[in-house]
Amino acid sequence: MKHRLTDKEEELMNIMWERGPLFVREIVELYPEPRPHFNTISTYVRALEAKGLLCHEAFGNTYRYEAAISREDYGTSWLRSVVDRYFGSSLRATVSALCATENISDDELRQLLDMVNKSKREKTDE
Repeated sequence: MKHRLTDKEEELMNIMWERGPLFVREIVELYPEPRPHFNTISTYVRALEAKGLLCHEAFGNTYRYEAAISREDYGTSWLRSVVDRYFGSSLRATVSALCATENISDDELRQLLDMVNKSKREKTDE
């Protein structure tokens, strides 16, 4: 994913993934008090649309926005960019770093190996 979300953009995208499609006024209403200003949310929405993460449908002179990418697809793409950027595109280096910093049990490692093997089998069956 070439566009990393800021904390505020991620907060807004989570609303869209969970509750969208929504008009800007509806988005504002979903925030807890003190709510951000309509113009602030509108600015974030336009920025997310420019990044290709939101799209809109016109209703007269107003727009209803919805996520243009699923949370899962965004997460997968973002993770791929982290692997590429920080681990030289090496999944081995990524998993090695996770094993070094996390307390991964033998059972969790076996589950990961099972997932890798299953994925390989599915790819060869295609």
